Amino acid sequence: MKPFNKFKNWGDTHHPKMLDIIRMLVGLLLVVKGYVYFIHAAYIRDLIIENKLINQSEDLISAIIFYTTYMQLVGGTMIFLGLLTRLAAIFLLPIVFGAIFFVNILNPFFNAELWLSILVMALLILFIVIGSGPLSLDRFLSNYKQSEEQEKR
Repeated sequence: MKPFNKFKNWGDTHHPKMLDIIRMLVGLLLVVKGYVYFIHAAYIRDLIIENKLINQSEDLISAIIFYTTYMQLVGGTMIFLGLLTRLAAIFLLPIVFGAIFFVNILNPFFNAELWLSILVMALLILFIVIGSGPLSLDRFLSNYKQSEEQEKR
Protein backbone atom coordinates (compact mmCIF):
# COMPACT_ATOMS: atom_id res chain seq x y z
CA MET A 1 0.00 0.00 0.00
CA LYS A 2 2.90 2.33 0.70
CA PRO A 3 4.21 2.33 -2.92
CA PHE A 4 0.69 3.15 -4.15
CA ASN A 5 0.51 6.13 -1.78
CA LYS A 6 3.92 7.36 -2.99
CA PHE A 7 2.71 6.99 -6.58
CA LYS A 8 -0.53 8.83 -5.77
CA ASN A 9 1.24 11.65 -3.94
CA TRP A 10 3.74 12.12 -6.77
CA GLY A 11 0.90 12.36 -9.30
CA ASP A 12 -0.97 14.84 -7.14
CA THR A 13 2.02 17.16 -6.75
CA HIS A 14 3.14 17.09 -10.42
CA HIS A 15 -0.06 18.20 -12.10
CA PRO A 16 -0.39 21.44 -14.12
CA LYS A 17 -3.86 22.99 -14.28
CA MET A 18 -3.84 22.82 -18.09
CA LEU A 19 -4.10 19.04 -17.79
CA ASP A 20 -7.33 19.51 -15.84
CA ILE A 21 -8.87 21.25 -18.83
CA ILE A 22 -7.71 18.38 -21.05
CA ARG A 23 -9.12 15.91 -18.49
CA MET A 24 -12.48 17.67 -18.64
CA LEU A 25 -12.49 17.61 -22.45
CA VAL A 26 -11.70 13.87 -22.47
CA GLY A 27 -14.51 13.28 -19.98
CA LEU A 28 -16.91 15.30 -22.10
CA LEU A 29 -15.87 13.38 -25.22
CA LEU A 30 -16.50 10.07 -23.45
CA VAL A 31 -19.92 11.22 -22.26
CA VAL A 32 -20.88 12.27 -25.80
CA LYS A 33 -19.66 8.92 -27.21
CA GLY A 34 -21.61 7.08 -24.51
CA TYR A 35 -24.73 9.08 -25.34
CA VAL A 36 -24.37 8.26 -29.05
CA TYR A 37 -24.02 4.56 -28.18
CA PHE A 38 -27.04 4.83 -25.89
CA ILE A 39 -29.19 6.35 -28.64
CA HIS A 40 -28.05 3.77 -31.22
CA ALA A 41 -27.70 0.71 -28.95
CA ALA A 42 -30.41 -1.32 -30.67
CA TYR A 43 -29.00 -0.53 -34.12
CA ILE A 44 -25.45 -1.46 -33.05
CA ARG A 45 -26.71 -4.73 -31.52
CA ASP A 46 -28.68 -5.66 -34.66
CA LEU A 47 -25.74 -4.74 -36.89
CA ILE A 48 -23.37 -6.97 -34.91
CA ILE A 49 -25.83 -9.88 -34.90
CA GLU A 50 -26.78 -9.62 -38.60
CA ASN A 51 -23.19 -9.38 -39.84
CA LYS A 52 -21.97 -11.97 -37.30
CA LEU A 53 -19.14 -9.69 -36.24
CA ILE A 54 -18.92 -11.41 -32.85
CA ASN A 55 -19.49 -15.14 -32.56
CA GLN A 56 -21.30 -14.96 -29.21
CA SER A 57 -24.85 -15.16 -27.91
CA GLU A 58 -27.19 -12.21 -28.33
CA ASP A 59 -27.32 -11.76 -24.56
CA LEU A 60 -23.53 -11.41 -24.33
CA ILE A 61 -23.53 -8.89 -27.17
CA SER A 62 -26.22 -6.89 -25.34
CA ALA A 63 -24.17 -7.04 -22.13
CA ILE A 64 -21.05 -5.77 -23.92
CA ILE A 65 -23.01 -2.88 -25.46
CA PHE A 66 -24.58 -2.13 -22.06
CA TYR A 67 -21.16 -2.10 -20.32
CA THR A 68 -19.59 0.03 -23.04
CA THR A 69 -22.42 2.55 -23.07
CA TYR A 70 -22.82 3.03 -19.34
CA MET A 71 -19.12 2.94 -18.53
CA GLN A 72 -18.57 5.71 -21.04
CA LEU A 73 -21.43 7.74 -19.56
CA VAL A 74 -20.53 7.19 -15.90
CA GLY A 75 -16.75 7.06 -16.37
CA GLY A 76 -16.77 10.12 -18.63
CA THR A 77 -18.79 12.04 -16.05
CA MET A 78 -16.42 11.00 -13.27
CA ILE A 79 -13.39 12.02 -15.32
CA PHE A 80 -15.01 15.33 -16.24
CA LEU A 81 -15.75 16.10 -12.58
CA GLY A 82 -12.42 14.74 -11.35
CA LEU A 83 -14.12 12.26 -9.03
CA LEU A 84 -12.19 8.97 -8.65
CA THR A 85 -10.45 9.71 -11.94
CA ARG A 86 -7.91 6.91 -11.65
CA LEU A 87 -10.59 4.30 -11.04
CA ALA A 88 -12.77 5.56 -13.90
CA ALA A 89 -9.79 5.58 -16.27
CA ILE A 90 -8.92 1.99 -15.31
CA PHE A 91 -12.47 0.85 -16.09
CA LEU A 92 -12.47 2.74 -19.41
CA LEU A 93 -9.16 1.33 -20.65
CA PRO A 94 -10.61 -2.00 -21.90
CA ILE A 95 -13.26 -0.12 -23.89
CA VAL A 96 -10.72 2.15 -25.58
CA PHE A 97 -8.36 -0.78 -26.10
CA GLY A 98 -11.17 -2.66 -27.85
CA ALA A 99 -11.97 0.41 -29.94
CA ILE A 100 -8.37 0.63 -31.10
CA PHE A 101 -7.58 -3.01 -31.77
CA PHE A 102 -10.92 -4.58 -32.67
CA VAL A 103 -12.97 -1.82 -34.28
CA ASN A 104 -10.85 0.97 -35.74
CA ILE A 105 -7.87 -1.08 -36.90
CA LEU A 106 -10.08 -2.91 -39.43
CA ASN A 107 -10.83 0.31 -41.31
CA PRO A 108 -8.56 1.91 -43.94
CA PHE A 109 -5.21 3.33 -42.80
CA PHE A 110 -6.26 6.95 -42.40
CA ASN A 111 -9.01 6.73 -39.84
CA ALA A 112 -9.76 9.75 -37.65
CA GLU A 113 -11.51 7.57 -35.06
CA LEU A 114 -8.39 5.42 -34.71
CA TRP A 115 -6.17 8.41 -33.94
CA LEU A 116 -8.76 9.82 -31.53
CA SER A 117 -8.97 6.46 -29.75
CA ILE A 118 -5.17 6.27 -29.48
CA LEU A 119 -5.07 9.81 -28.06
CA VAL A 120 -7.83 9.04 -25.55
CA MET A 121 -6.05 5.85 -24.46
CA ALA A 122 -2.77 7.74 -23.95
CA LEU A 123 -4.58 10.41 -21.93
CA LEU A 124 -6.38 7.80 -19.81
CA ILE A 125 -3.02 6.21 -18.98
CA LEU A 126 -1.68 9.68 -18.13
CA PHE A 127 -4.66 10.34 -15.81
CA ILE A 128 -4.09 6.99 -14.09
CA VAL A 129 -0.57 8.19 -13.30
CA ILE A 130 -1.19 11.83 -12.38
CA GLY A 131 -4.72 11.63 -10.98
CA SER A 132 -7.44 14.25 -10.89
CA GLY A 133 -5.51 17.46 -10.36
CA PRO A 134 -6.17 20.73 -8.57
CA LEU A 135 -9.44 21.54 -10.41
CA SER A 136 -11.33 18.43 -9.36
CA LEU A 137 -14.04 17.23 -7.06
CA ASP A 138 -11.51 14.89 -5.40
CA ARG A 139 -9.34 17.85 -4.38
CA PHE A 140 -12.36 19.87 -3.26
CA LEU A 141 -13.65 17.02 -1.08
CA SER A 142 -10.23 16.33 0.45
CA ASN A 143 -9.77 20.03 1.28
CA TYR A 144 -13.28 20.13 2.75
CA LYS A 145 -12.57 17.05 4.88
CA GLN A 146 -9.28 18.55 6.12
CA SER A 147 -10.95 21.85 7.04
CA GLU A 148 -13.68 19.99 8.98
CA GLU A 149 -11.03 18.03 10.88
CA GLN A 150 -9.19 21.23 11.77
CA GLU A 151 -12.40 22.84 13.04
CA LYS A 152 -13.02 19.86 15.36
CA ARG A 153 -9.63 20.40 17.01
